[in-house]
Amino acid sequence: MQFIPSFEPSAFLYVFLAFGITALIHLIYVLVIQGKFAFYKKKVSESSADSLPPISLIIAARNESDNLYENLPFILNQDYPQFEVIVINNQSVDDSSQLLRAFQNEYPNLHVIEVERNPHLRPGKKLSITIGIKGAKHDHFILTDADCRPASRSWLRSMAKSFTEEKELIIGYGPYTKSGGFLNKLIRFDTASIGISYYSMALSGLPYMGVGRNIGYTRHLFESVNGFRSHYGLASGDDDLFVQEAATKKNVSINIDKDAFCYSAPCGDWDSWIRQKTRHYTTTDRYGVIKKWMLGIYPLTMLMLLISFVILILSNDFRWLSASVFIFVTSVKWWVQGRCFIKLNEGSLVKYLPLWDIMYTILMPIIYYSSEKKAANKW
Repeated sequence: MQFIPSFEPSAFLYVFLAFGITALIHLIYVLVIQGKFAFYKKKVSESSADSLPPISLIIAARNESDNLYENLPFILNQDYPQFEVIVINNQSVDDSSQLLRAFQNEYPNLHVIEVERNPHLRPGKKLSITIGIKGAKHDHFILTDADCRPASRSWLRSMAKSFTEEKELIIGYGPYTKSGGFLNKLIRFDTASIGISYYSMALSGLPYMGVGRNIGYTRHLFESVNGFRSHYGLASGDDDLFVQEAATKKNVSINIDKDAFCYSAPCGDWDSWIRQKTRHYTTTDRYGVIKKWMLGIYPLTMLMLLISFVILILSNDFRWLSASVFIFVTSVKWWVQGRCFIKLNEGSLVKYLPLWDIMYTILMPIIYYSSEKKAANKW
């Protein structure tokens, strides 16, 4: 067995050089960028009721009667000193109006804004959020969706205590519930991978998104960028394009408290999930060059690493050295990313993390480039 190759000029030598450079870049990205989240320790602070700001909790809903029935009580019963819940019922044709009126009889802090059906109104989420903000009593907002359920009664308290005079944008996490089947694991892996990405980038001073299922910001911040005006025509963008306009290195705080997660049910079939992914892709063309490059480094170097490694396996000279490098990089990633997945309460995926990573790297470009992004631009 030849471990040290001869390094004589050959096609395999050039592939190995490319492999080595790619492995180094990939490893640096994992350690420097993802490592910030992997080794991040949240600051534990006790907030008194007097120091917590009054909160307007905003939910955009359209034909969500079933989800509102299941989840709204968990939101209305949050352990928080002063908050209102605003549900914008946007042109629904189901039983949402009747259900919300019944909830109002029981919960005085629930306010409902009815948007009547109108063929001239775009039934988008951004319209609902904007209407909700204009109708809110308070100047600090927490947003979630009708199909989301907080992990605990302290969700709102945990999110709100992240607000300070400087921190006006709070990025929370919105995982999907666990169930059986391969698709469920893939969706959870995808969600956690994206979470690792936006948390790591925020900690690196390059915040680029949050999730609309669990995000908070102030009225001042919303008005400072004229809300969603610059991307109002897109169905998506309320949680990434808005963040890119409003966020700075200093005004963002991340929340990884597991009690502050907001869970929702994942798509139950491949077509629905791919349509959802496609809708999210509609905003990527609007990302800045630096953010595109930073987000592209990991998948691009991972794909190049896989291709060059497969080629080098065919070489008797470079097989064992390249295998050792690949195993080393994989081991370091397993350690760093495993810590990240555990922080996001997805420790069950860590066992086969390298296999998930390889499969995900191959699958995502296929979905992205085969999707019709324009057709998915609706709420």
